[in-house]
Amino acid sequence: MSSPLILDGKIASIALLDQLQQQVTQAVASGKRAPHLVAVIVGNNGASETYVASKAAHSEKIGIQSTIRRLPAEVSEADLLAVVAELNQDPEVDGFIVQLPLPAHISEAAVTNAIDWRKDVDGFHPENVGRLAKNLPSYVSATPLGIVKMLEHYQVETAGKHCVIVGRSNIVGMPMALLMQRNAYPGNCTVTVCHSRTPDLAYHTRQADILIAALGKPRFVTAEMVKPGAVVIDVGITRVPDASKKSGYAVVGDVDFAAVAPITSAITPVPGGVGLMTIAALIQNTVNGWVAFGAGQ
Repeated sequence: MSSPLILDGKIASIALLDQLQQQVTQAVASGKRAPHLVAVIVGNNGASETYVASKAAHSEKIGIQSTIRRLPAEVSEADLLAVVAELNQDPEVDGFIVQLPLPAHISEAAVTNAIDWRKDVDGFHPENVGRLAKNLPSYVSATPLGIVKMLEHYQVETAGKHCVIVGRSNIVGMPMALLMQRNAYPGNCTVTVCHSRTPDLAYHTRQADILIAALGKPRFVTAEMVKPGAVVIDVGITRVPDASKKSGYAVVGDVDFAAVAPITSAITPVPGGVGLMTIAALIQNTVNGWVAFGAGQ
């Protein structure tokens, strides 16, 4: 089999961000206010800080105003909800996220449900999830949306294909299944969702024309689990010890890339794949909200 197509998230995300930058630049030149994205971060989680900083940098690069609101780890749930209410009511804010995870004393569900769905650019609010299920205009969770944009960029054929998703989370697996079975492109797949209670998981993954691994277990998907010629999308990202690295760790996905890549027709790398598209998709959601509900109308 020939070498697989590497679905490069850097190339695909730059293409999407360039489109969004042109849209924003033209609108601002005509006198409209620039889009405004706010990220609320609670406490001092290093991974969250890195992720939010990356979102802010990419937003500002294409002309989106970006604000980071930092709250102490001991902030009460009531005070955090007050910040959410303030942002809901601020006409200068087109979209905002409350970065997860939150401290244990705060209900993530209560916070997510309090966000105005029209500003919920993470796509976690029940209104957005329900609208997605009904195939109505909605914000889509950034990782599934990023995967869809990746498939579009590389013109991966999906109609009539069997898509197997390993993982059933509300953030990735469930919305991904809805997107891949919809009557649209990318979509029109027959979709199987597998999870921790699925017997003989490898049997199902070997049936996949398109395999999406989103279970959070490093290098879990091996070559024996993949159909030759499949398209493999790796959502996982985990640090594992690696003495050969200066940092002492390597970043790997849910797929054993070295073993699986040679038998695929296309595969995403980790890092450099889905993660970059997730950030670009969040910015896409922000611009969409700015157009639909804000100054970009």
